[in-house]
Amino acid sequence: MTEQQERQQQMSLGTAAARNLATTTKSVPQMQGITSRWLLKLLPWVQASGGAYRVNRRLTYTLGDGRVTFVTTGADVRVIPRELGELPPLRGYDDDLTLDAIAGRFTQQEYEPGDVIVERGRPVDRVILVAHGKLNRIGAGEFGADAVLGTLANGDFFGEQALLGTEEGAEREEWEYTVKAVTACTILSMSDTDFQETLGQSASLQAHLDEYRASPRQEHNEYGEAAIELAAGHEGEHVLPGTFVDYEAAPREYELSVAQTVLRVHSRVADLYNEPMDQVEQQLRLTIEALRERQENELINNRDFGLLHNADLSQRIHTRGGPPTPDDMDDLLALVWKEPAFFLAHPKAIAAFGRECSARGVYPEGIDVGGHRVPAWRGVPIFPCNKIPVSRTKTSSILLMRTGEQAQGVIGLHQVGLPDEYQPGLSVRFMGIDEKALISYLVSAYYSAAVLVPDALGMLESVEIAHGGAGE
Repeated sequence: MTEQQERQQQMSLGTAAARNLATTTKSVPQMQGITSRWLLKLLPWVQASGGAYRVNRRLTYTLGDGRVTFVTTGADVRVIPRELGELPPLRGYDDDLTLDAIAGRFTQQEYEPGDVIVERGRPVDRVILVAHGKLNRIGAGEFGADAVLGTLANGDFFGEQALLGTEEGAEREEWEYTVKAVTACTILSMSDTDFQETLGQSASLQAHLDEYRASPRQEHNEYGEAAIELAAGHEGEHVLPGTFVDYEAAPREYELSVAQTVLRVHSRVADLYNEPMDQVEQQLRLTIEALRERQENELINNRDFGLLHNADLSQRIHTRGGPPTPDDMDDLLALVWKEPAFFLAHPKAIAAFGRECSARGVYPEGIDVGGHRVPAWRGVPIFPCNKIPVSRTKTSSILLMRTGEQAQGVIGLHQVGLPDEYQPGLSVRFMGIDEKALISYLVSAYYSAAVLVPDALGMLESVEIAHGGAGE
């Protein structure tokens, strides 16, 4: 039977023709890039009036513990000038101006795993401070082969003998070992030439090096904060100690960052194609979703205020063997043990942790958070965040944080009450209609984040997420 004969025998209206008269049911525009954005939901948001938020802290420095302390501003690392007193040649030297000058001579350098920092047999021509990472000292072993003589980590230093210079006619001292990076490392380095220039401008420093005396131990608490003198358990008219609480002289201020775009909609589209959905409203909805995604990405990765760059160097640890194990997560909890709020990890890092748990016969139960069932460890929820980067070698990081101003934790910063505010901290301002009949709207989101005290944020680094761990 031919097609023409079939049409002649049709007894009713076909569906193809009937659809011409039917009203089509439509969805709103969909966007695959929308994620759960747990960080934006979970952070307590604090009003930053004036567009800035100042974090005042007690003065923190620890002298006499044999380790150098650093201050970080985003990804930038600087040595605290007074901490240079940990270097034996400078122990006891207290000229702040000269110490500031010496500290300013150090330059920041980054190294990847396997990079050689110094090589055995080369002249000792610089002082090196380890700000972050793990390095091995490699030298001749008992039987002539190379052996790991020791490990250097956060706060360690080497090459301090370069500060003493060499006597006229004497040969420069040589490195007795090779130093190689085991993990990604951040170091501060100062050449002996730079130090000699500073030395030539300070008679007091020259006199100190001639005497080379030891420094007294600075009283401090376990967190490195200057001690508050107290008396307890005394009887009678005991003379009470006098004290005061010192503050950081230059507290850090977090200024609100901004993400902006200009949304353009043709007036013809807005006028004629506004049913059953408001075209401007849908364009605006998707634009705001994209801005919020960018906002969360910045809160994680921005080199100034992003959490990955603002985790204190002492609050960063590495996995024991590659994949994230229950032991590694316990170590992270030991860093942020005061009221931990939640873990934040890439979905693939969460999957890697699940594999390690399964391999050990450990099956942690999830917990309910606002109607969502999320995985947890030791009762602390683990939330996914695809903004945490994955390196080319398939490693990532896991964050653990305490949140809120009252808990001295991590907080989000925004400003509400903006002109033409559409959502808290986000405004949509009409910019007019141009000669092409394009309606323009300026969409702006203002935000930042602050870590109130260093132990509010911990990070597990070099988390291996590729298959092949213990669970495989």
